[in-house]
Amino acid sequence: MSVLPAEVHAALTQLLQALSSADNGARGQAEERLNNDWVQGQPDVLLMGLVEQIQAAEEASTRSFAAVLFRRIATKHRKEPGQEHTRELFLALQPPQKAAIGQKLLQCLSTEALPDVRNKVGDAVAEIARQYSDEGEQWPELLGVLFQASQSADAGQREGAFRIFTTTPGIIERQHEETVLAAFVKGFKDDDVAVRLTAMEAFAAFFRSIGKKAQAKFFPLLPDILNILPPIKAASQEDGEQLSRALLALIDLAEVSPKMFRNLFNNLVTFSITVIQDKELGDQARQNALELMATFADYAPQMCRKDPKYTSEMVTQCLSLMTDIGLDDEDAEEWGASEDLDVEESDLNHVAGEQCMDRLANKLGGQTILAPTFNWLPRMVTSSAWRDRHAALMAISAISEGCRELMVGELDKVLELVVPSLKDPHPRVRWAGCNALGQMSTDFAGTMQEKYHHMVLTHIIPVLESTEPRVQSHAAAALVNFCEEAKESTLEPYLDDLLNHLLELLRSPKRYVQEQALSTIATVADSAEAAFGKYYDTLMPLLFNVLRQEQTKEFRLLIAKAMECATLIALAVGKEKLGQDALTLVQLLGGIQQRITDSDDPQSSYLMHCWGRMCRVLGQDFLPYLQGVMPPLMELASAKADIQLLDDEDQVAQVEQEEGWELVPLKGKVIGIKTTTLDDKHMAIELIVLYAQVLKAAFAPYAAEIMEKIALPGLAFFFHDPVRVASAKCVPQLLAAVRLAHGERSAELGQLWEKAAVKVLEVLSAEPAVETLAEMYQCFYESVEVLGKGCLTDAHMAAFVESARSALEDYQTRVKLRLEERADTDEGEEETEEMLYAIEDDQTLLSDMNKAFHTIFKNQGPAFLPHWERLLAFYDGFATSTDPTQRQWALCIFDDVLEFCGEGSWAYSAHMVQPLVDGMADDVPANRQAAAYGVGIAAHKGGAGWADFAAASIPSLFAVTRHARARDDDHVFATENACASIAKVLHFNGGKVANMQDVVAAWVDTLPIVNDDEAAPFAYSFLANLIEQRNPVVIGNAAKIFLSVAQALEAETLEGETANRIVGSAKALLGLAGVDPAQVLATLPPETQQTVRAYFG
Repeated sequence: MSVLPAEVHAALTQLLQALSSADNGARGQAEERLNNDWVQGQPDVLLMGLVEQIQAAEEASTRSFAAVLFRRIATKHRKEPGQEHTRELFLALQPPQKAAIGQKLLQCLSTEALPDVRNKVGDAVAEIARQYSDEGEQWPELLGVLFQASQSADAGQREGAFRIFTTTPGIIERQHEETVLAAFVKGFKDDDVAVRLTAMEAFAAFFRSIGKKAQAKFFPLLPDILNILPPIKAASQEDGEQLSRALLALIDLAEVSPKMFRNLFNNLVTFSITVIQDKELGDQARQNALELMATFADYAPQMCRKDPKYTSEMVTQCLSLMTDIGLDDEDAEEWGASEDLDVEESDLNHVAGEQCMDRLANKLGGQTILAPTFNWLPRMVTSSAWRDRHAALMAISAISEGCRELMVGELDKVLELVVPSLKDPHPRVRWAGCNALGQMSTDFAGTMQEKYHHMVLTHIIPVLESTEPRVQSHAAAALVNFCEEAKESTLEPYLDDLLNHLLELLRSPKRYVQEQALSTIATVADSAEAAFGKYYDTLMPLLFNVLRQEQTKEFRLLIAKAMECATLIALAVGKEKLGQDALTLVQLLGGIQQRITDSDDPQSSYLMHCWGRMCRVLGQDFLPYLQGVMPPLMELASAKADIQLLDDEDQVAQVEQEEGWELVPLKGKVIGIKTTTLDDKHMAIELIVLYAQVLKAAFAPYAAEIMEKIALPGLAFFFHDPVRVASAKCVPQLLAAVRLAHGERSAELGQLWEKAAVKVLEVLSAEPAVETLAEMYQCFYESVEVLGKGCLTDAHMAAFVESARSALEDYQTRVKLRLEERADTDEGEEETEEMLYAIEDDQTLLSDMNKAFHTIFKNQGPAFLPHWERLLAFYDGFATSTDPTQRQWALCIFDDVLEFCGEGSWAYSAHMVQPLVDGMADDVPANRQAAAYGVGIAAHKGGAGWADFAAASIPSLFAVTRHARARDDDHVFATENACASIAKVLHFNGGKVANMQDVVAAWVDTLPIVNDDEAAPFAYSFLANLIEQRNPVVIGNAAKIFLSVAQALEAETLEGETANRIVGSAKALLGLAGVDPAQVLATLPPETQQTVRAYFG
């Protein structure tokens, strides 16, 4: 029964007809009426009217359209009276109105007979349920209706109930879990296959929404879920759509809780392999089965390794799928003729196989993957079928990154498989051979270039002569990978042959070949550097000719590549070689910039990088061109985020077809973010950083505007992490430019810092991403370094400590959650890649926070102590942590307090003494180093309060120098710091040291210091003091001391005035002791003798 008058329904019916009109004008007017008269004027009447249309309209299309429109209108935002914030339109209604509309909508769901319409009504119900759930409000009638529907005799009703559970699993509350469990069990065993599938999807969504601890009680449902699969496979239609849906639900479950599958994993592997290898099924179903198995490799690699079938079967099926290529193009004629090199192929079987091999190698590692893979590859490489040969080469490309550690020692054998393919009769095999060499050049960078340059280059350069342009282009692309990691000396013998071939490619009739040739030449120039100079006179005129071409649309990318190539050559050969060509090149770039009119012109982004390179080449001589470069750069860097709220599926589908958009689901809607705009903004800010670094004081006129309009707003640009990171790097560079231009105490610098300090401190408390927060701390401490002593007010320091307190609390929460997650893993199970990255991000964050503390203590001294002590509880905890990294953070902070707060540090000795004592005996060398350094600083700068402690620490410092691995690479810095610290204790607190001469004698044995150029100067200065005092211990050890001095000079840990002083003292020592330096020198290597003679004459 309708609650609205007939005239309202008449008007609404007329409106719905107009909104559905094919006439754009009529439809536009109807949209205007809808928004002005209904949405703004009477939203409650509109929503109730739409529900009643769903309930009573005779035409199914009207009911369906009303349901779609209801969902769209209910999610619109509007301001509530007297409120600043907006709410979704349904939620903004009064409670009685919401209740009435909701009740009637549920009636529609129960009574609608047509499946398509009922599904759209279900979507509307799910949207309202989502709004209630997000607001923490209840819709008590909903669960009753859904459970009743799930028990209905009508399969459509049962399916509809599970569809709503799928989209809004949050409506199921803990107290209903038993009821839910029973409903799912019944759904999994339903007679109707559509209900069973929807129940699977609903369960996957529900399972993802609950906490890990609550998930275990649902593990027993898995057998019922897996029993759904075989009948679906047996009855599968040709496209296998139902099987695909079921497998997608399992992928969801495997991502959330792979161990749920442990007891049935082997059965699931067996079933999935039968799906992957069943060529009668549709490709999507086969690929989903492959994806399911790969998901287990991602989230439970140990479970996969333990299964007897998993690895061998997966490798076999991946390789088989990789042979599913070019079925209707045996001789590759169609492939060779295609000029669309970026054609989307991600849905093809051979690509799915390659990507899966890559994941298996990265997740399971070479120990697991290599044997089953190389069981096949030698046979495939020599097969008479070109598809087998192609698959083998692509497999090598796919696994080389993940199997790097094991493959790098066998590269000669791998190359023996790959290199012959470069002469294969089939072009796609030659292409795959180039691909393998290119990928290996990246994955085995260094080794490939140093050991195998001859084998690679002498075989791949001739491929540039291939008759197939696509093969030529790919060979040139592989050379980019090889050359960008090669040294100048490696490339030089091959440059003539290589560049002659690349020059020939510039004459190719195919523009994409010319473009690739230019990219390769640019890379060669970048790597060959000065050695490229001899080819400059041949190449640069050719590039200038390309840059002078008319800028028709089809030649834009070619001109862009020529710009890139010319500027990289300029960077390689340098300013002197360029001569007058520098002016010509800059004028050509300026002309191109003036002719760019289209927003999608690829020359724009290339041009920005080219200007950056020319700035690096010309240095201060670039200044005259800056006024032409900066306006378009500032425009890009100032760009706002292009964001669209997509209301319906049609809008989403339209945006999905366009490149450069990222879609983000949010509260039942989809947000579209144009990433190309953000990428350009990021690139522009990075180039501003480059200009500030290169031009220094000359860039100062731009600093204030950039800081205000770009850098500081960019710190809080939460749409794009890279923009925030680039902005964080920009702030200290702008400050540095202004300081150089106007002076450290100038008003200009003070005003700029005043604004920057407030904003940077603000983002330290607001930044949500751990990785980016580390960059913000780096921004802060680099800025403080620029400003120098006393640049922080009490308010600044208080704000900094408050941000640090919040960051440390968040860190502790993350650590606690990781410990709980570890406790929940099985013995032998590895930490997930996600967890390892999270740990690494946290270590980077705490490291950058420590650098910030170091910088503040350095510049503010004891004034920072009252603020810092608010954090002592954190550092007390770190100092006694079982995590060695946390202990190191605490020790480093204590070292800073000792170094920069002098006698004031003794007030905190109760917190610091025991960590320093324990640190000197720590198993971790970095911690011994930090503790040993701290003791030396306490002796040097801590004053009388620390004197007894420093003297008492001498035995512990000697213990550090006598560690079993004291001179190993990982331990030597701890050893040398301890040596220097003993010297500091003896020098500054010698009066507290008993048996001074015995200690000095033992100390001489701890020399030399040949690694730590910060520890060496003090230790050797103390040694010079002893020599000048004619200490009998040093005179009696003259030969040994001379050797330690010689070793330090050779290692360059002694330089400048310190080196000259110690050399003078050592000469005097040899004279006092009557030691012949020639005899001592003879025991040293010839190169060391040469260095020492240069100092001693």
